[in-house]
Parts: sequence; C-alpha cells; structure tokens
Amino acid sequence: MGPLTGFRIVELAGIGPGPFCGMMLSDMGAEVIRIDRPGSVAGGTPDVLARNRRSIAVDLKKPEGVETVLRLAETADAIFEGFRPGVTERLGLGPDDCMARNPKLVYGRMTGWGQEGPMAEAAGHDINYIGLAGALHAIGRPDEKPVPPLNLVGDFGGGGMLLAFGLVCAMLEAQKSGKGQVVDAAMVDGAASLMAMFFTMSAAGAFTDKRGTNLLDGGAHFYDTYQTGDGKYICIGSIEPQFYALLLEKAGLDKRRFAAQMDAGQWPALKAELAEVFKTRSRDEWCSIMEGTDVCFAPVLSIFEAPDHPHNIARGTFVEVDGIVQPAPSPRFSRTEPQISHSQPAPGADSESVLESAGFTAEEIAGLKQQGVIP
Repeated sequence: MGPLTGFRIVELAGIGPGPFCGMMLSDMGAEVIRIDRPGSVAGGTPDVLARNRRSIAVDLKKPEGVETVLRLAETADAIFEGFRPGVTERLGLGPDDCMARNPKLVYGRMTGWGQEGPMAEAAGHDINYIGLAGALHAIGRPDEKPVPPLNLVGDFGGGGMLLAFGLVCAMLEAQKSGKGQVVDAAMVDGAASLMAMFFTMSAAGAFTDKRGTNLLDGGAHFYDTYQTGDGKYICIGSIEPQFYALLLEKAGLDKRRFAAQMDAGQWPALKAELAEVFKTRSRDEWCSIMEGTDVCFAPVLSIFEAPDHPHNIARGTFVEVDGIVQPAPSPRFSRTEPQISHSQPAPGADSESVLESAGFTAEEIAGLKQQGVIP
C-alpha cells in the first residue's frame, strides 16, 4: 500500500545503515529482496531493521550465485550494497556488471568515507565519520569531551536515510531518462549535510567552537534538559520571546531577573537558578503544568517509556510486531499508507518464490539447489 509499491530493490545484506535504508524503502511499500548468506541464522530476537523484506540465501563465492544475483538485477529498479570500495567489483557484482544487464538500474553504495579519497579504504565507524564531518566536536558540555550521539548522525541520519533518499531520487530520474546511475552515499558527507544550518550560523558569527555554549547545544538556559525532584528529566526549548515569557510564567520565575534572554554571558547563572527551580517538583508535576502548552516542553522519556506516552499512543508512533515494540513506518501518507507486513524473515525463507517471480524456471531453481547455490 505504500508509495513505493511496484518498485523492486535488491539489498546485499550488511549491517547498520544498509539495513536501515532497506527498512525505510520496504516500509514505504517497495519489494526489497535481501540477499543473505547461506547458513546465516537470524538471532533469537527478530531485527527491526530487517522487517518487511523477502530473503533469498545465495552463495556468492560460486559463479552460479553471482549469476543468480545478476539475473535478479535484471528485474529490479535498484540494488544497493554496504561493503568497502571494490568488494562488489571483485565479486563480479559491481555497478558495471549489474548495469550491463539492466541499463536502467540504480546502484546504491553505502560507505563511511565514500568511494574515493585518502581514507576510502580505511575501516571506520559512525563515531569516526561524524568526527571528520565536524558534527561530533559540537556535541557535549563545556570543557568536557565530545559525546557520541548514539550512532544516529552517521549510520542512520547521514547514512541509511541519505542512501534511501538518493535511491528514490535516482529511480525517479531513471523513469524519465531510461538510464541508471551510481549513488555514492558516504556517512561523512551525510553528517556534513546535517550540519548545514550550523555552517550558516558560524558564518553569521552566531556559533562558536566551544561546545555547550551555543543556542542549540545546551548553552542557553532556555534550551536544555533539567533534572526534576524525582531524579528524572524534562527538556525545554523556549526560544521565541512569547514561548520564553510563558516559561517564566509557568515556572514562577522573576521576569526581571530573567529578562535578558539572549545575553549569553548570563546563561550559566540563569541556568543554575532554573535547575534549582525544576528540582522542586517531580517530572509528572512539571508535565501537568507545562506539557501541551507553548512553553516547548516535554518529558525526557526512555525507550521503555516513550511507547506508553498518550501522544505516541494516539498517533500510533510505536507498534508491536511479533512481540517487539518498534517505531511505526514514517513519514505518513494520506492515501498510500505504509505498513509493516511482517518481521525479519529467516535467511533464505523466500528463495524459491523470489526466483520464480524473477523468471527462473522450476528446473533452474532445482539446479541451483543441487549445486548448493541456494539452500
């Protein structure tokens, strides 16, 4: 039912940002065929990132296995991989190999450093890519070391989401031109893109290199998290003057004492006073006072608490599939509603049906089984 229904995409199974890209595409209705390794076993808990796929297990060490994937590429709109540069070329599944079979094919590549450059061949993880992009340096408290923001900025925001966006862009272009192309999605590039607004602020003299002292990094007393009397946390983002005025009113603060909202020199002192005020009540009490108002307020919820919040329940932000609570597909559409049809399949569970839909005969499928190409 999703907006990408009718598109077929082949995913060479990997970890992290690649599966997240596949989840986004399959959540939107694309038929995503995941190429797993024979003998690989799904863990005891289904992987949320692997939901909504069809899985075929193929031995890519055998020429017949490579040929099988190339034939799947002939019927696909896109294929994507997340290996180091040159790996799929050595397998015989590089862009030239696949696009020779299907000139309209879009070929997506997910790496940390990109397909070229001095560091292209080096190993790395999210923390390294966002470090090079200028994002990690900006996250943390004053005079303390940078804090990794989970692996949200590199792997997922600057990686898998960027690749999904690039694939959809290229597939739309291919419908007009009739030609495929390579999408080079690098996490260092994506993380840099996510920092675009801060480059604007820096150019305007409104952003400094000292972390934890700026408007949006916790430096301002009106844009930060605070501990409440029961040891839990709330967050406020009262930037606009009218929202700030409401914060002062709801918190019972001295309007004259807190009048110089944008005087960064006063932020540390005002933050200390505000911290003491928020400790006078529990998180629930502050929610009863501020939640749902224009203060720009929310409780800081853990992943165990978030699914039970009334707003998230009302919107269906989280769903339960096969006993696992997980985020629902996003964004939402008024007509072509995305949905989760099933959780992670066992590797190779759909081998026969996938090959049949790609035009393989029963005899060919039996031959691949006999050769050990598919289980």
